[in-house]
Amino acid sequence: MGRQARQISSTGFYHVVFRGINHQHIFEEEDDYRYLLQALRHLKAELAFELHAYCLLSNHVHLLLREQQSGDISLIMKRLLTKYAMYFNRKYQRSGALIASRYKSVPVEIDEYFIPLQRYIHQNPLKAGLVAKLEDYPFCSYREYLFGGELVDTMFSLGMLGREEWVRLHQVITDEVFEISDKISLTNEEIRRRIMKYTQGREPHEIGSWVKSERDQLLRKLKEEGLSIRQIERVTGISRGVVAKS
Repeated sequence: MGRQARQISSTGFYHVVFRGINHQHIFEEEDDYRYLLQALRHLKAELAFELHAYCLLSNHVHLLLREQQSGDISLIMKRLLTKYAMYFNRKYQRSGALIASRYKSVPVEIDEYFIPLQRYIHQNPLKAGLVAKLEDYPFCSYREYLFGGELVDTMFSLGMLGREEWVRLHQVITDEVFEISDKISLTNEEIRRRIMKYTQGREPHEIGSWVKSERDQLLRKLKEEGLSIRQIERVTGISRGVVAKS
């Protein structure tokens, strides 16, 4: 079966993740992080996209960007990943693929999850135990929101809530997970039928009223069977935070 075609964003916003092949490090030294950020800066000037959040970790990268014309994301990511892979392979005298498979992306709506998605991206270093405070991690856009900078388009997000409320929400540590998957898309009816195999015929929207232990046991089973947190949330009505923690 071929890969699923990428979903097109109606807003132009995408959450993008790319990882090192076999989970290997794609940054070995601080200069490597800086090179990728410089490449992003140059591409922004050329292709006129917006960057609203980023976080660079040793073996993967999160980006929240907004293309100006539909389809630009493919060109942006191809240029970025090709440039960085050539730099990395030349510097470390290696050959072959650096990034696992293709980059992953999902469209992002401008809704109540927009700021929580930024928070999820920015809290990655904290949850990984790399720093004690968000602002201590140097390769994450949170610092630009606090102290200013030239790479990230901060005014859009700060204008949604105001700076104080934006910062306050970022101090709330959550278990939110914003998954990105290449799994084949299922319709709500297909998801419903899959879930009902495990509910003895009861409708998925009833699961939220079950005894907590039974509810969580089923949610774990559904995740083990390959349903994503977003898919389960969509059909059961149970919030993604609850599904993620089950």
